[in-house]
Amino acid sequence: MRLLLFLMIILHGLIHLMGFVKAFQFAEISQLTQQPSRTAGLLWLLCALTLTVAGGLFLFKQESWWWVALPAVILSQILIFLSWGDAKFGTVANLVILLPLTAAALEARPGSYSNRYKAAVRESLARYTEMPLVTEADLSDLPAPVQKYLRITGAVGKPRIHNFRAVFTGDFRNGLGSPWMVFRSEQYNFFDQPTRSFLMKAAMYGLPVEGLHLFRGDNATMQIKLASLFQVANAKGPETNQGETVTLFNDMCLLAPAASIDKERIQWEADGSLAARARFTHVGNTISARLSFNQAGELTDFVSNDRFLSADGKTFKSYPWSTPVRSYREFGGRKVAGYGEAVWNTPEGEFTYGKFHLAEIEYNLGGSR
Repeated sequence: MRLLLFLMIILHGLIHLMGFVKAFQFAEISQLTQQPSRTAGLLWLLCALTLTVAGGLFLFKQESWWWVALPAVILSQILIFLSWGDAKFGTVANLVILLPLTAAALEARPGSYSNRYKAAVRESLARYTEMPLVTEADLSDLPAPVQKYLRITGAVGKPRIHNFRAVFTGDFRNGLGSPWMVFRSEQYNFFDQPTRSFLMKAAMYGLPVEGLHLFRGDNATMQIKLASLFQVANAKGPETNQGETVTLFNDMCLLAPAASIDKERIQWEADGSLAARARFTHVGNTISARLSFNQAGELTDFVSNDRFLSADGKTFKSYPWSTPVRSYREFGGRKVAGYGEAVWNTPEGEFTYGKFHLAEIEYNLGGSR
């Protein structure tokens, strides 16, 4: 979709060169019946160059692209009105470009999901402190499969986890009959004061979809907007707080195994040679989960009954929630699962609503970003 829009912007810009060529009589342009003035020709050239620059900025995901595209589209439409008989179909291209341009402009507002996410991350990053190393003694009270998992993921001998930043790509859907959406997400998790900030961007039927999860203190929210304008979900309250507590612990186990030595918040219990049960407590919410491991010591699944399915943030259903994972890879000397799924186990059967590919992860970040 991004490539198609880029090509449209570039092609639309290049077509404006016809007005410049016609005005200065560099070539015969039979498609244009009106003779533009040289001043108009220079404006056609300016519009062509500006749209080309805007297209390049858009392709390379520069947030400033809309600042360049907006005056270009306005100038383009003025020139089209002045040459309506020859150029009226250019209005269609301007309207198509105007849709993502408007979404980008709305995203630049202080209250947008992106800026709220960035503000939450900056606030949490300011708390960074140096962390002590994880030792074998820190693992001594843990069930045997959890100890093995921490060893094979490279926790021992490295600093404890204060925070991490992770980037995922994949596919997501909001219901069993809903279409899959390709998404990209970024999140920051902090463990000194358990915090989770998660921003997802996707597209549905060509329109941008944004999701923002913020969990700070005892307050969790999950919001989704279509085209940066229409809110389609706004979940908050006790069920959301409990559900995000499960997600916070799930992130800890899957993406930051070294953080699972937190004996103040986590109580571990052995469950055979290849499984363990855990209870995680945060600001009045205590949730439980069962973790399964393979013979190599890798975590393969996480199951909890304490998360709630909600499509709109208003109605909640309690089903077992699981995150089967595989394809372990090393990131900066730490080994974590490179692929995972998010699954609801409903009475009608399994409903997989998310497929996640880990693209980037980095640990113990400090300062402003």
